[in-house]
Amino acid sequence: MLKDILQDRIGMEEIRVICSECIGRPNDSAKEELFGLIYDSDDRIAYNALWIFTHFPAAEIQWLSTKRDEFIDLLMSATHVGKRRLLLTLLDRLPVEKDQVRQDYLDFCLSAINSTEPYGIRALCMKQAFAQSRFYPELLHELELELEMTQYGELSPGITSARKNIMKRIAALRPDIP
Repeated sequence: MLKDILQDRIGMEEIRVICSECIGRPNDSAKEELFGLIYDSDDRIAYNALWIFTHFPAAEIQWLSTKRDEFIDLLMSATHVGKRRLLLTLLDRLPVEKDQVRQDYLDFCLSAINSTEPYGIRALCMKQAFAQSRFYPELLHELELELEMTQYGELSPGITSARKNIMKRIAALRPDIP
């Protein structure tokens, strides 16, 4: 039944109803069913399932965090731009601990910063690259180099803002460097 709803265009009312059916219950089968639909071969169904997850409340972060590696794996194989953006949006909401840094995902994010990806994906990749590299000075330096290279390309206001904010956060991690 859920799959039938997601095969068509959905709005905020449908999202609210589905969220209310999925949230608040650990190991709920409705959540698992929705999660399974992010792998659907129909891009609309998979996109709608991801879109619903972006509307999950902060209280559900713990459950979403258990799916972090699966979101990353799907992101790195996704060809649909909208699905990549939604996956990055979801990953941006999840905390990253030092032991969760994945080199393949960090490389993906670093390579997207100066790519031809849409601006939203590039800005989210900047944020995700920082979230992972902040634990290691050598990775922070690599991120800084990528961010410095962005000044030679076309920058949207969003990219400019993300770049500026991340550079400030990098500087704050290095109080000994002027």
